[in-house]
Amino acid sequence: MNIKSLLLGSAAALIAVSGARAADAVTVAEPEPAEYVKICDVYGAGYFYIPGTETCLRVGGYIRYDAGFGDVGSFDGAKAIDHQDGDDNKTWRKNARFNLKTWTGQETELGTLKTYTETRFNFGNGAGVTGGGAAADNPAVNKSVTLNFAWIQLGGLRVGKDETPYDQFIGYAGSVIQDTIIPYGIKDTNVVSYYFDAGSGFSGVISLEEGSDDKGISGTIDSYVPHVVGGLKYKGDWGAITGVVAYDSSYEEVAGKVRLDVNVTKELSLFIMGGYGTDDNLSDDAGNAIDTHGRGFYKPWGGNWAVWGGGTYKFNAKTSFNVQASADDDKNYALAANVAYTIVPGFTITTEVDWDHYGHFGDGTSAVNWTKADKKDSVGGIVRFQRSF
Repeated sequence: MNIKSLLLGSAAALIAVSGARAADAVTVAEPEPAEYVKICDVYGAGYFYIPGTETCLRVGGYIRYDAGFGDVGSFDGAKAIDHQDGDDNKTWRKNARFNLKTWTGQETELGTLKTYTETRFNFGNGAGVTGGGAAADNPAVNKSVTLNFAWIQLGGLRVGKDETPYDQFIGYAGSVIQDTIIPYGIKDTNVVSYYFDAGSGFSGVISLEEGSDDKGISGTIDSYVPHVVGGLKYKGDWGAITGVVAYDSSYEEVAGKVRLDVNVTKELSLFIMGGYGTDDNLSDDAGNAIDTHGRGFYKPWGGNWAVWGGGTYKFNAKTSFNVQASADDDKNYALAANVAYTIVPGFTITTEVDWDHYGHFGDGTSAVNWTKADKKDSVGGIVRFQRSF
């Protein structure tokens, strides 16, 4: 009987201890309050608040794949050296790009504080030609990462890496891929710019700029004196008229452009843009320490004047036709036309045909072969696949 009582007592004690431990196991600490990402609709779709701040952030970009073919002078084709016999071969001109963009916005007592960045990563080959038009080794490689935008703006004041308002404020050129066969600007520069809205459709900008060296043009300032750009625009329901003027402080030249945009119908929009620039100092190869052969950061076209014109016709919400014609004072002409089709929202395929006429091909009178053309008339095509997000 004593043994039985002892066993029953031990079992009871064990059950009591186990129950106490089980009670302890289900006791957990209070969870930390969760902090969820909040949508910010102040600056449009895609923004959210950075947790713990009043700053709204948006991340976007695109992935693009280009496949071009034809003559080098159209900007679409490429050359390569035959790996066995060393002959000049025509080949595809291809490029894949990952583009990363960020936007931020925050309201302050001094106005909206904004930033914008854009970084590009590219893989592909190039034109594959020498200055004389002969084929060169043209491998597909990872290209240099480029910082295309990195600016801060408070109210109307913008500072940082941007594309000059001389090109951006006026609206660049047409909606074609190869819009610079006749170039209208070099774009990349550091800026201190001020944008203002005068109301009633009027707006303007003034910009102090560093310039840059690109495509054989020495556009970076050579002293503390900046390049200066100014622009004015009037915009209405019918379209817009815009003018920009620029002073190149290095070569002490002036250039300007005027653009007219007209919304003919809901489907059809047209534009025409003319540019004119002085070039006495730009053309002084005998006297300049750094020659530019008549072309500058704000007047990259040949001769004094150039003109661009074209338009867009929207067949429906998914399909549009774009065309651009251009010419300059140096007897160069170009034509580009494409059809852009949006398969699904965010994914567009564009097919384009381009033509370039190099007016001084073979006559020895021009020191600049802008498109590296190896013939008087060049034709090419390009197909672009782009997923934007």
